[in-house]
Amino acid sequence: MRRKHSEISDQREIFRILSSTNIGRMATIGQDGFPYITPVNYVTLNGNIYFHCAPKGEKLDNLTRNPHVCFEVDVPLSYIDVGLDPVRPICNLHQFYHCVIIRGKAAIVGEDQLKLDALNALVAKHEKTDDFKKVTANMSGFKACVVIEIKPESITAKSDLIQNKSETDRQAVAEYLFKRNDPGDRETVAAMGFQFEDE
Repeated sequence: MRRKHSEISDQREIFRILSSTNIGRMATIGQDGFPYITPVNYVTLNGNIYFHCAPKGEKLDNLTRNPHVCFEVDVPLSYIDVGLDPVRPICNLHQFYHCVIIRGKAAIVGEDQLKLDALNALVAKHEKTDDFKKVTANMSGFKACVVIEIKPESITAKSDLIQNKSETDRQAVAEYLFKRNDPGDRETVAAMGFQFEDE
């Protein structure tokens, strides 16, 4: 990773980011040789990525032909607008974010307990509760869908929180975001490591 100051090496933080959002993007290699990117609803389970899909489609054709995939998740945070410094060059405006990139191999999960576990974990993640009617093998939807497992071979992650700036500059940005209080601003301030109180 070129920007080492933004790198995340803590596995717990990586999986926290993966758990904090529901949509990821999987890139497969198309028959025409071009990357093919598909957004998917996913869940992490036992260190792997799982999602479900229809039993036919381009992404399935691609990963059956070549199981090597790249899976990406990003979590946008605050955007630094011109309000911070009206004379600041427009090219210096900035978007904060977390992201995780996984390289690995994808495969179809068999009609077994793992498929049930993955589907129920997926529902629990989206419903944000364990209090729901569990997916069972005798449900029509169980056999109607396919579950894909991505086994990571490498994982890289980073958080862009202007770590390469001076502490004075970072605090000024954090104070601006705290006062602006747009959606995500307080989360960004906390991620930057600052705490303020409303006046």
